Amino acid sequence: MKLRYLFDSHALLAFFQKEDGAQVVAEILGKAISHDIELFVCAINVGEMLYLTKRRFGDQMKLQLLAKLQQLGFQILSVPDSLVYQAAETKADYPISYADCFALVCAINNSAVLVTGDPEFKKVSHLAEIKWIR
Repeated sequence: MKLRYLFDSHALLAFFQKEDGAQVVAEILGKAISHDIELFVCAINVGEMLYLTKRRFGDQMKLQLLAKLQQLGFQILSVPDSLVYQAAETKADYPISYADCFALVCAINNSAVLVTGDPEFKKVSHLAEIKWIR
């Protein structure tokens, strides 16, 4: 079975903005190229990264981020109704952001390791395997 990683927006923004944890993300991405590793990101988290990037850096950087995700081979996971319901249930049960709930349920549903540096995920670390970037 292929190794699968699902990245939350925290991990990918750290990578793209060269913040703490960027090196860990870079190592995973490097291994993905040569080791047949699948890379995922939830469409909700892509939207989160796009609006944050536009606010901070403008439209040009927003478009570059989207292009970079495609170049790196990320599969952007769509958000069917069933995923919305799962994320809502998760949000009702745990004190984490709604966008983080989507990353979590996408990781669980795709049998993927969740890559993050967001401390909110410590509250749900028993639900999925997590690769901490810091």
